[in-house]
Amino acid sequence: MIFAVTASLLGLLALSIPVGIVLFLLGIGVDQFFTPFPLLRGLGQVVWSSSNSSTLIAIPFFVLLGEILVRGGIAAKTYEALDKWFSWLPGGLIHANIGTATMFSATSGSSVATAATVATVAMPQAEKLGYDPKLFSGAIAAGGTLGIMIPPSINLIVYGFLTETSIPRLFLAGLVPGLVMAVAFMLVTAALCKIKPSLGGQSRSFTWSERIVSLKHLLPILVLFFVVIGSIYAGWATPTESAAVGVAIALGIAAFNKGVSNQMVKMCLLGTVRITAMIMLVIIGAYFLNFTLTAAGMGRELKELLVGLDLSPMGTLLVVIALYIVLGFFIETLSLMVATIPIIVPIMVGMGFDKVWFGILLIVLIEMALITPPVGLNLYVVQGARKTGRLSEVMLGTIPFVLVMVAMIIGLIFLPDLALFLPEYL
Repeated sequence: MIFAVTASLLGLLALSIPVGIVLFLLGIGVDQFFTPFPLLRGLGQVVWSSSNSSTLIAIPFFVLLGEILVRGGIAAKTYEALDKWFSWLPGGLIHANIGTATMFSATSGSSVATAATVATVAMPQAEKLGYDPKLFSGAIAAGGTLGIMIPPSINLIVYGFLTETSIPRLFLAGLVPGLVMAVAFMLVTAALCKIKPSLGGQSRSFTWSERIVSLKHLLPILVLFFVVIGSIYAGWATPTESAAVGVAIALGIAAFNKGVSNQMVKMCLLGTVRITAMIMLVIIGAYFLNFTLTAAGMGRELKELLVGLDLSPMGTLLVVIALYIVLGFFIETLSLMVATIPIIVPIMVGMGFDKVWFGILLIVLIEMALITPPVGLNLYVVQGARKTGRLSEVMLGTIPFVLVMVAMIIGLIFLPDLALFLPEYL
C-alpha cells in the first residue's frame, strides 16, 4: 500500500491536478482498494471536524496582515531603509533582500508572500546596479523561506494544530534558528562577494544622517512584531487574537502612509480569500486522506517498515530526514506537511524525540523544499518577478543557502537547545 499510494500521489501531481483534489482522490482510492469499510460515508464528518477549529482562524488573519503590508506601500520603504544600513557590506543590496525578508517574516507568516514582496521591490534595482542575477535572485528565494520559521508562521500553526502542540512554544522555538539562518545567509553572501566582488554589483555609500532618518521606516514592522508576538507571550492574546490586532495596526500604518484605498482593500481581501481557500482545501483533503490511510493500516505498515530496518532512533531520524528531502523535490510544502505529519510525528515522539524540536527540524526541511526544484514555490515566485532570464539561474543562486539549511539541520541534531532553549527558559 505504501508504494501504491506514493506512486499514485506523484503520478497525479505530475498531471498538474490541484494538490487539494489529489488528496481527496487518493483518499477515495484508498477507500475503494485497501479497506472493506465504507469510509467515504465519513467524509462529511471529517470535513467538518478538520475545519471546525478556532486555531485555524489565525491563518486568514496572518495572510491578510501580509497582504496589507505588501499593498500598503510599507515593503518598499522598509527595503530602502535596510539598503542604506547594509550598503557598506560586500554585496550590499543582497543583504537588504535578506534583511527585508527577515523583517517581513516576522509579520506575514508566509514564505511565498515574503518572497513575492521582496522580489517585487528588489528586482528592478538588481539590473540597474549590475548584480549577479543568480546570487541576487537566489538570496530573495532563500530569504523568503524564513517566513515559515520566524514567528508568526502559518506552517507552525498548521503543525501545532495537527500535532496538538502549543503554538506559542513553537513560535519561541523557531525564533533563534530563524535569526541564526538569516545571519548565516548574510555571512555566506558577504564571503562570496568578498571572494568575487563582481557578484555584488556597484558599491554605494550613505551618510549617517540618511541612515538615521531611514529608521522611521523600520519602526512600523518592529511595532507590529512586538505587538503580535509580545501579546502572545505576555498572555494577553491567543495567536488568533494577536493576528486580528496585527491586522488592525497594519491598516492604521497603511492609512498613515496614505496607502489605503477602496481598490487596495479589495485586492487585500481577494488575495486573502484565494490563499486561505487553497490552504484549507489542502488541510481538509489531507485530513480525509489521513483518515482513510489510518483506517487502512498505513500507519501500522509505515511503523513496521521503520522498525523492520532495525535502526537506532538516530538512524530512524536520518531516514525520515532523507525521506522529507526526496519528497520535497516533488510535493508542495504545505501538502507535504499535512500529508505526513499525522503519520511521522507519533513515530518520532515514540522514539523519544521532542515534539517541539522535531517541528522546527521539519520546518527547516520544508524550507529546503521551497527552494529546490522542480516544485520549489519560491523559485517560481522570484522568477515571475524577474520577468527575464532563466529559472535555472534562480536555482543555481539558491545552492549556497541550501547548504546553510543543511548546516542548520546538523546543528539542530547535535545542539537541540538551539530550538528548545527559549521555550524551556520562558
